[in-house]
Amino acid sequence: MQYEQAYSFLIGKLETGLPSYLTYHDVQHTKNVIKAAEYLAEAENISGNDLVLLKTAALFHDAGFLQSHQDHEELSCRIARKHLPDYRYSHDQIERICGMIMATKLPQTALDHLSGALCDADLFYLGTDDYNAEAAKLFREFKKLEVVKTQTEWQLKQAEFLSFHHYFTQTAITEREEGKQANLNKLRIKIDETLVHQKGNKYLKLLQDALLMLAGVIFAGLALKGFLVPNHFFDGGVTGMSLLLHEIYHFNLALAIVILNIPLVILGYFSIGPRFAFRMLIGVLLLGIVQQFLPDFDALTSDKLLISVFGGAFIGIGIGLVMRAGAALDGIEVLALYTLKRTSFTITEIILAINILIFTIAGFKFGIETSLYSILTYFTATRCIDYVVEGIQAYTGVTIISGKSEAIKYQLVNKLGRGITVYKGERGFLPGKFDISSEVDIIFTVVTRLELRRLKNLVHEADPNAFVFASTIKEASGGVLKRRQHH
Repeated sequence: MQYEQAYSFLIGKLETGLPSYLTYHDVQHTKNVIKAAEYLAEAENISGNDLVLLKTAALFHDAGFLQSHQDHEELSCRIARKHLPDYRYSHDQIERICGMIMATKLPQTALDHLSGALCDADLFYLGTDDYNAEAAKLFREFKKLEVVKTQTEWQLKQAEFLSFHHYFTQTAITEREEGKQANLNKLRIKIDETLVHQKGNKYLKLLQDALLMLAGVIFAGLALKGFLVPNHFFDGGVTGMSLLLHEIYHFNLALAIVILNIPLVILGYFSIGPRFAFRMLIGVLLLGIVQQFLPDFDALTSDKLLISVFGGAFIGIGIGLVMRAGAALDGIEVLALYTLKRTSFTITEIILAINILIFTIAGFKFGIETSLYSILTYFTATRCIDYVVEGIQAYTGVTIISGKSEAIKYQLVNKLGRGITVYKGERGFLPGKFDISSEVDIIFTVVTRLELRRLKNLVHEADPNAFVFASTIKEASGGVLKRRQHH
């Protein structure tokens, strides 16, 4: 058996062929396992051909990562069977090596002394001071591979793994078991601290949501009591229906809001989820309570334009704040979502149809002028909802196609401070010149509305003829967006 030659061959392959995201299963890991195998072999009196077989198994045990991280043990055996005959390993020797490699597949199952030695060498670090550093490497790798998503999830998996893991050789049991238990205890302390911190954050988030909901209900209540109801103005959605019932049939407004929203809370339970439905129910009940017990007072203004604008603004801010808390004060969108699943109409079309009906009835009963001002109220409310929910820094996706892409990249990254994504594309294909095209970098970035003008100026400086188009993005997070710009 020509182990040294096989070592040179495979280590060279690992050094050049392993993906860069393998921060744990890299070539150094293989070298560490070989070193641990040699240490255990000496302590366990493994020598001669058995020692060579053990070291060869340690050398090839993660070779499968050259091809895939999934089922890498089987792939490692395939690579061993392909290449080891070139280094004078017999069929029986190769099969013994593959048996050792397969024993390292979790949960480890060592059937003989050599397999146990390789399993222990593979996880020798569990009982050492290097555990945290090695575990951190494995976490980064697993996160990249989407095996785990969060640090807490990783810690819980590690604690479970360490709890059930056991060493096979007497040397590892004697020298590493105590250290492994110490590492497990430290990990459990970290988990407890993390869970306590997360629990505190959870309660803080609940408090924030409660305050947002309360503020939203108060804003909406003031809009109804101070602007809309005293002046017989209307809004869209379920609130508009409730106002119609109140004005036409003198039905208690607070009761109407609650009764009309209850079926939509039930729909929300099945269409969106119990958490949303519960929060919506709380919001609707609070609005009913505020509307019922908030003292009546004279209209804040008799100017119809001010009533429309500020009444709509107050109710829009209120609904927006409640939406930020993960709930709703008006179930019209829940109804639209439910109807969407059973018709070919879009949510926008469904909501528009309902609101047209509300404002048409208002026009017939209370005059066209009232109906038109109510439409203005509704428009103001929807715009305020957008600003409260999305923020003034709503994001815009910008795509740029230019022959001077390098200069534009520099401008966007170094002067605007934004991250970019680059797609490879082709430009050309013009009328009369369809056969003429060239490769081009297509640049995509995300900016706020306040940054859009500056972006256009920077692009124009680099290439006045660049093709630029923008589209609204409803939601974006992560990346450079975490560093919000201050203006």
